[in-house]
Amino acid sequence: MRSLERHRDVGAYALGVLDEAEAFRFEDHLMECPQCAAQVTEFGPTARQMMLYRRATPRAVHPFAGPGPQLLDRLLAEVAVRHRAVRRRVLYAVAASVVVALAGPVLAMMAGGGSGSGESAVRVTATDEKSGVWAQVTTENEAWGSHVQLEVKDGAGPRSCRLIAIGRDGSEQTVTSWNVPEHDARPNTMQGAAAWHPDEIARYELRTSTGEHLVTLDAH
Repeated sequence: MRSLERHRDVGAYALGVLDEAEAFRFEDHLMECPQCAAQVTEFGPTARQMMLYRRATPRAVHPFAGPGPQLLDRLLAEVAVRHRAVRRRVLYAVAASVVVALAGPVLAMMAGGGSGSGESAVRVTATDEKSGVWAQVTTENEAWGSHVQLEVKDGAGPRSCRLIAIGRDGSEQTVTSWNVPEHDARPNTMQGAAAWHPDEIARYELRTSTGEHLVTLDAH
Protein backbone atom coordinates (compact mmCIF):
# COMPACT_ATOMS: atom_id res chain seq x y z
CA MET A 1 0.00 0.00 0.00
CA ARG A 2 1.31 3.43 -0.93
CA SER A 3 2.34 5.93 1.71
CA LEU A 4 -0.61 8.21 0.83
CA GLU A 5 -3.03 5.35 1.48
CA ARG A 6 -1.34 4.71 4.82
CA HIS A 7 -1.99 8.34 5.74
CA ARG A 8 -5.65 7.93 4.79
CA ASP A 9 -5.98 5.04 7.24
CA VAL A 10 -5.67 7.41 10.21
CA GLY A 11 -9.41 7.89 10.64
CA ALA A 12 -10.22 4.21 10.16
CA TYR A 13 -7.54 3.19 12.66
CA ALA A 14 -8.72 5.70 15.26
CA LEU A 15 -12.31 4.47 14.85
CA GLY A 16 -11.24 0.84 15.12
CA VAL A 17 -12.65 -0.28 11.76
CA LEU A 18 -9.44 -1.70 10.23
CA ASP A 19 -9.09 -5.46 10.22
CA GLU A 20 -6.32 -6.97 12.31
CA ALA A 21 -3.80 -7.22 9.47
CA GLU A 22 -4.40 -3.67 8.25
CA ALA A 23 -4.23 -2.33 11.81
CA PHE A 24 -0.91 -4.15 12.33
CA ARG A 25 0.56 -2.69 9.13
CA PHE A 26 -0.70 0.80 10.01
CA GLU A 27 0.90 0.60 13.47
CA ASP A 28 4.24 -0.12 11.76
CA HIS A 29 3.67 3.04 9.68
CA LEU A 30 2.63 4.95 12.79
CA MET A 31 6.01 4.30 14.44
CA GLU A 32 7.73 6.19 11.58
CA CYS A 33 5.17 8.94 10.91
CA PRO A 34 4.80 11.66 13.59
CA GLN A 35 2.12 13.36 11.47
CA CYS A 36 -0.17 10.34 11.61
CA ALA A 37 0.55 9.83 15.31
CA ALA A 38 -0.57 13.40 16.00
CA GLN A 39 -3.72 12.92 13.90
CA VAL A 40 -4.63 9.73 15.76
CA THR A 41 -4.46 11.72 18.99
CA GLU A 42 -6.64 14.45 17.46
CA PHE A 43 -9.24 11.82 16.48
CA GLY A 44 -9.71 10.71 20.11
CA PRO A 45 -12.86 12.79 20.91
CA THR A 46 -14.42 12.09 17.50
CA ALA A 47 -13.78 8.36 17.82
CA ARG A 48 -15.45 8.28 21.24
CA GLN A 49 -18.49 10.08 19.84
CA MET A 50 -18.70 7.59 16.98
CA MET A 51 -18.57 4.67 19.43
CA LEU A 52 -21.42 6.17 21.44
CA TYR A 53 -23.39 6.63 18.20
CA ARG A 54 -22.74 3.00 17.26
CA ARG A 55 -24.11 1.78 20.60
CA ALA A 56 -27.26 3.82 19.99
CA THR A 57 -27.71 2.60 16.39
CA PRO A 58 -30.97 0.66 15.72
CA ARG A 59 -30.67 -3.07 15.08
CA ALA A 60 -31.57 -2.51 11.42
CA VAL A 61 -28.05 -1.16 10.88
CA HIS A 62 -25.31 -3.75 10.78
CA PRO A 63 -23.39 -3.56 14.09
CA PHE A 64 -20.03 -3.72 12.29
CA ALA A 65 -20.89 -1.11 9.67
CA GLY A 66 -17.95 1.27 9.44
CA PRO A 67 -17.65 4.79 8.10
CA GLY A 68 -17.22 5.10 4.36
CA PRO A 69 -14.44 6.96 2.52
CA GLN A 70 -16.39 10.22 2.40
CA LEU A 71 -16.81 10.27 6.20
CA LEU A 72 -13.13 9.53 6.68
CA ASP A 73 -12.25 12.37 4.31
CA ARG A 74 -14.43 14.73 6.32
CA LEU A 75 -12.78 13.60 9.55
CA LEU A 76 -9.33 14.12 8.06
CA ALA A 77 -10.37 17.57 6.86
CA GLU A 78 -11.62 18.38 10.36
CA VAL A 79 -8.27 17.43 11.86
CA ALA A 80 -6.46 19.59 9.28
CA VAL A 81 -8.69 22.57 10.16
CA ARG A 82 -7.90 22.06 13.85
CA HIS A 83 -4.17 22.01 13.11
CA ARG A 84 -4.46 25.25 11.13
CA ALA A 85 -6.43 26.87 13.97
CA VAL A 86 -3.74 25.88 16.47
CA ARG A 87 -1.02 27.32 14.24
CA ARG A 88 -3.00 30.58 13.88
CA ARG A 89 -3.37 30.88 17.64
CA VAL A 90 0.38 30.38 18.09
CA LEU A 91 1.15 33.00 15.43
CA TYR A 92 -1.31 35.47 16.97
CA ALA A 93 0.27 34.96 20.40
CA VAL A 94 3.76 35.57 19.01
CA ALA A 95 2.58 38.66 17.14
CA ALA A 96 0.89 40.03 20.26
CA SER A 97 4.09 39.51 22.25
CA VAL A 98 6.07 41.43 19.62
CA VAL A 99 3.55 44.28 19.64
CA VAL A 100 3.70 44.54 23.44
CA ALA A 101 7.51 44.45 23.39
CA LEU A 102 7.67 47.22 20.77
CA ALA A 103 4.93 49.29 22.41
CA GLY A 104 6.56 49.12 25.87
CA PRO A 105 9.11 51.91 25.28
CA VAL A 106 6.45 54.10 23.64
CA LEU A 107 4.07 53.65 26.56
CA ALA A 108 6.88 54.42 28.98
CA MET A 109 7.63 57.64 27.11
CA MET A 110 3.95 58.61 27.17
CA ALA A 111 3.69 57.86 30.86
CA GLY A 112 6.74 59.98 31.53
CA GLY A 113 5.44 62.94 29.52
CA GLY A 114 4.52 65.96 31.64
CA SER A 115 5.81 64.37 34.86
CA GLY A 116 8.53 66.91 35.43
CA SER A 117 11.27 64.35 34.76
CA GLY A 118 12.44 65.76 31.40
CA GLU A 119 15.69 67.58 30.73
CA SER A 120 13.85 70.93 30.62
CA ALA A 121 12.30 70.51 34.07
CA VAL A 122 13.16 73.08 36.76
CA ARG A 123 12.49 72.16 40.40
CA VAL A 124 12.40 74.59 43.35
CA THR A 125 11.62 73.89 47.02
CA ALA A 126 10.83 76.18 49.95
CA THR A 127 9.46 76.12 53.51
CA ASP A 128 7.83 79.12 55.15
CA GLU A 129 8.82 79.43 58.82
CA LYS A 130 5.70 81.38 59.73
CA SER A 131 3.05 79.17 58.11
CA GLY A 132 5.02 75.91 58.36
CA VAL A 133 4.01 75.03 54.79
CA TRP A 134 6.53 73.10 52.68
CA ALA A 135 6.19 73.13 48.89
CA GLN A 136 8.05 71.88 45.85
CA VAL A 137 7.26 73.07 42.33
CA THR A 138 8.53 71.33 39.19
CA THR A 139 8.10 73.29 35.97
CA GLU A 140 8.56 71.78 32.53
CA ASN A 141 8.62 73.79 29.32
CA GLU A 142 5.94 72.98 26.73
CA ALA A 143 5.09 74.44 23.33
CA TRP A 144 2.00 76.12 24.80
CA GLY A 145 3.61 77.32 28.08
CA SER A 146 4.53 75.41 31.26
CA HIS A 147 3.41 72.16 32.83
CA VAL A 148 3.58 72.53 36.62
CA GLN A 149 3.61 69.85 39.30
CA LEU A 150 3.13 70.92 42.92
CA GLU A 151 3.88 68.89 46.04
CA VAL A 152 2.81 70.50 49.31
CA LYS A 153 2.70 69.64 53.02
CA ASP A 154 0.17 71.71 54.95
CA GLY A 155 -1.13 70.58 58.33
CA ALA A 156 -3.37 73.61 58.94
CA GLY A 157 -6.48 72.40 57.11
CA PRO A 158 -9.23 72.43 56.34
CA ARG A 159 -8.78 75.29 53.90
CA SER A 160 -8.83 76.03 50.20
CA CYS A 161 -5.55 77.07 48.58
CA ARG A 162 -4.16 78.22 45.25
CA LEU A 163 -0.79 78.18 43.48
CA ILE A 164 -0.11 81.51 41.78
CA ALA A 165 2.52 82.07 39.07
CA ILE A 166 3.89 85.62 39.03
CA GLY A 167 5.41 86.80 35.77
CA ARG A 168 8.47 88.97 35.33
CA ASP A 169 6.13 91.84 34.49
CA GLY A 170 4.33 91.45 37.84
CA SER A 171 1.12 89.94 36.42
CA GLU A 172 -0.36 86.78 37.95
CA GLN A 173 -1.91 83.51 36.79
CA THR A 174 -3.61 80.82 38.88
CA VAL A 175 -1.85 77.53 38.14
CA THR A 176 -3.96 75.15 40.26
CA SER A 177 -6.16 75.05 43.35
CA TRP A 178 -6.97 72.41 45.98
CA ASN A 179 -8.54 71.78 49.39
CA VAL A 180 -6.34 70.89 52.36
CA PRO A 181 -8.00 68.16 54.51
CA GLU A 182 -8.25 68.64 58.25
CA HIS A 183 -5.26 67.40 60.30
CA ASP A 184 -3.55 66.00 57.21
CA ALA A 185 0.20 66.65 57.09
CA ARG A 186 0.88 64.15 54.32
CA PRO A 187 2.33 65.53 51.08
CA ASN A 188 -0.26 66.12 48.37
CA THR A 189 0.52 66.34 44.67
CA MET A 190 -1.37 68.51 42.18
CA GLN A 191 -0.94 69.13 38.47
CA GLY A 192 -1.40 72.51 36.83
CA ALA A 193 -0.39 74.70 33.91
CA ALA A 194 0.60 78.25 33.09
CA ALA A 195 0.40 80.08 29.77
CA TRP A 196 3.91 81.43 30.33
CA HIS A 197 7.13 79.57 29.57
CA PRO A 198 9.40 78.88 32.55
CA ASP A 199 11.79 81.77 31.73
CA GLU A 200 8.82 84.15 31.88
CA ILE A 201 7.90 83.17 35.46
CA ALA A 202 9.65 85.03 38.28
CA ARG A 203 8.25 83.12 41.27
CA TYR A 204 5.37 81.07 42.63
CA GLU A 205 3.25 81.82 45.68
CA LEU A 206 0.94 79.57 47.65
CA ARG A 207 -2.03 81.42 49.09
CA THR A 208 -5.31 80.58 50.74
CA SER A 209 -8.52 81.38 48.89
CA THR A 210 -8.85 84.43 51.16
CA GLY A 211 -5.43 85.76 50.08
CA GLU A 212 -3.31 84.68 53.08
CA HIS A 213 0.33 84.11 52.04
CA LEU A 214 1.68 80.63 52.80
CA VAL A 215 5.03 80.22 51.01
CA THR A 216 7.01 81.75 48.13
CA LEU A 217 9.16 79.79 45.68
CA ASP A 218 11.60 81.63 43.41
CA ALA A 219 11.40 80.20 39.91
CA HIS A 220 15.14 80.49 39.23
